[in-house]
Amino acid sequence: MTILETITFILCLMGVFFMLLSSFGLLRLPDVYTRGHSAGKAGTIGVIGVLLGVGLYHADPLATAKMLALIVFFLLTSPVAAQIIERAAFVTEVEMLENDAPNDLKGRYDEHGNLR
Repeated sequence: MTILETITFILCLMGVFFMLLSSFGLLRLPDVYTRGHSAGKAGTIGVIGVLLGVGLYHADPLATAKMLALIVFFLLTSPVAAQIIERAAFVTEVEMLENDAPNDLKGRYDEHGNLR
């Protein structure tokens, strides 16, 4: 096994580990806000680890460029998607945990989900 294959293996293993953590978070965390945090953060790190490993494994510059483009795309879209899902849950008044931080935005949204 070469050094490049070892680095690829470690990156892919790290990515799979973080995706596994993300899936456990989706199953075990108590509310939509913490689940969204788990999917948005750990899932993103996991996918980036796997894509970096695949990009390094292929010696083709075009394949590596595609992997880097996918990483940039995922970094731009995943946090936005998680924020939109959590905002939709907040606007539709999905309850937070009782021992969570105080809700400073309660009553600041109108019936259409816009700030007053």
